[in-house]
Amino acid sequence: MPDPSPRRPRNRGIYLLPNLFTTAALFSGFYAILAAINGRFEHAAIAIFVAMVLDGLDGRVARMTNTQTAFGVEYDSLSDMLAFGLAPSIVVYVWSLNGMGKLGWLAAFIYTAGAALRLARFNTQVGKADKRFFQGLPSPAAAAVIAGSVWVAVDHGIAGSDVSYLILVVTGVTGLLMVSNFRYNSFKEVDIRGKVPFFSIVVIMLVLAVVIVQPPLVLFLMFLLYAVSGPVLTLFHLRRRRAERKAAVSGGDEKPTGNPDA
Repeated sequence: MPDPSPRRPRNRGIYLLPNLFTTAALFSGFYAILAAINGRFEHAAIAIFVAMVLDGLDGRVARMTNTQTAFGVEYDSLSDMLAFGLAPSIVVYVWSLNGMGKLGWLAAFIYTAGAALRLARFNTQVGKADKRFFQGLPSPAAAAVIAGSVWVAVDHGIAGSDVSYLILVVTGVTGLLMVSNFRYNSFKEVDIRGKVPFFSIVVIMLVLAVVIVQPPLVLFLMFLLYAVSGPVLTLFHLRRRRAERKAAVSGGDEKPTGNPDA
């Protein structure tokens, strides 16, 4: 007999609020490309940082409102690829690397390919990897290093052609860091809802004050230090594990003291 209870039609819609933030991040990346083509490199760099903020908000909004969907995950990845993979490489290429011939576009391509591979690897490791750490430099942080270097140079009146070799190295190394096995702290263990010491609020206020005084330089240095922290953290972790292994081996080889015949 047929089931008398009517079946509810499957909801094929999407949640509006988190995808609005994702769309805004996508537009920021698109605008960064247009601004670079038109020679407005400072606006291009700022647009990439705006995309970073929006990208951080869309995930938090989705979790807070319980509107996480597979569509949102895929849409966010595509937005990240444009805003943090394609846009920074085009901006830095138009600003500095276009006069270096094949070396210039090769470095830009290494960065773009690194971002694509980084995002693909991240998507396949969701739910499996340790949430406390990222494997490889996150693409938003990599984009911040590239955009920050452009912003600092433009703010100090430095032409891209004058630092093309330095930017070439920074772009290539940043792209390779994204596909490396270096561990980067994700800061996901920080509970923003919990109570914190009063001194923490003071530190946050001081950091915000410094950022407001000199945004290009401070943001660039912050994300550059984060990019360097990956290799340092990984090497420190490996050295500690080796020391623990040596201690375990030496402890197991120790012979008991005293007369065994006593």
